[in-house]
Amino acid sequence: MHTTRFAPSPTGHLHLGHALAALTAWRRARESDGRFLLRIEDIDPGRCRPEYTRDLMEDLAWLGLDWDGEVRMQSEHMADYAGVLAALAARGLVYPCFCTRTEIERETTASGSAPHAPGGAPIYPGTCRALSPREREARIAHGDPRAVRLDMGAALGITGPLWFIEEGEGPRACAPERFGDVVLARKDAPASYHLCVTNDDAQQGVSLVTRGVDLRPATDVHRVLQTLMGWPAPIYAHHGLLTDPAGRRLAKRDRAQTLRDMRVRGLSPEQVRAAAMMLGLGKSGSPGCEL
Repeated sequence: MHTTRFAPSPTGHLHLGHALAALTAWRRARESDGRFLLRIEDIDPGRCRPEYTRDLMEDLAWLGLDWDGEVRMQSEHMADYAGVLAALAARGLVYPCFCTRTEIERETTASGSAPHAPGGAPIYPGTCRALSPREREARIAHGDPRAVRLDMGAALGITGPLWFIEEGEGPRACAPERFGDVVLARKDAPASYHLCVTNDDAQQGVSLVTRGVDLRPATDVHRVLQTLMGWPAPIYAHHGLLTDPAGRRLAKRDRAQTLRDMRVRGLSPEQVRAAAMMLGLGKSGSPGCEL
């Protein structure tokens, strides 16, 4: 019996890739006589819109997907995330970072051979980790904009070696140090994806995480937070991604054809469900799809 979840961000309308993700989680829950949860990742006030939340729930219902219990809105649980940050701070595992993106880019560029995290972003060089408590307090009192970063070295000194269970493959060793001191909160986003997703999975009892293979590297960071906070580790099942005719992953920013577009064209829920599952048969990518 599994508890799974689908956790979209309401920053646009759902496309076929979302349908694949939702269907995968829904089927795994229903096939095991478990629970399928819907969670809305709406912590970015600059991009998330209530109307998209309404529309995505309508789209899921049109597809024939039902969910168990109340929908969890992340924006309603900021106190939970603040509590996690406070707990980590009390153990000296996070620190304020006052560096701007421009300053970080300048410093990493100047180093000549700065290491990069999965995805290509340069690893934060740890500039603010070396600030004294007095300087940190002074800058906070001055109102300088800041993020909150995890001291990855200190964290791994507590957790030791980590691994996660990938369904069908068994244990996979983690290498979270390749991400450096990840951001857990910013002024414009009081909690990061990493913090929110691990907290919510634990609080909601998610036992099987199904998601795109592009998020598999992030599991290394999630295992760090789960271990530090004493949260259970779900089993993970990362599925292939759908791509457009040019081979690019379907994405809102590229104006991928939405489920609403398909509805207007007269496609049935059965046709859309069949297309999503057929094109996402566990591949790391799939041929460009057109409906």
